[in-house]
Amino acid sequence: QVQLVESGGGLVQPGGSLRLSCAASGRFFSINTMAWHRQAPGKQRELVAAISPGGSTNYADSVKGRFTISRDNAKNTVYLQMNSLNVEDTAVYYCAADVIYSNTKTFWGQGTQVTVSS
Repeated sequence: QVQLVESGGGLVQPGGSLRLSCAASGRFFSINTMAWHRQAPGKQRELVAAISPGGSTNYADSVKGRFTISRDNAKNTVYLQMNSLNVEDTAVYYCAADVIYSNTKTFWGQGTQVTVSS
């Protein structure tokens, strides 16, 4: 079984920064795209950023220039550096990974709360 474990969420003031991490473990051959999604109260889950194994990235318009996604393929870990946070960034953040084993399946982390408040 594959597990994704997130860390790094918390409470931060507007304008502050946080760094999220998500490590994949288990038995698999490799990981294709890794991504961060978020879900705010009363809203649908949305894609925040995604990164390919080669490092190609894409971002939601709302976070461009403020958030940076990166990955360490040797550690099967994806990161999300979040700067200039504002109250609209408050949400539960989930990592997702397209894992290749005997099949290919998207696995999700349990989510980590990010709260931006003064």
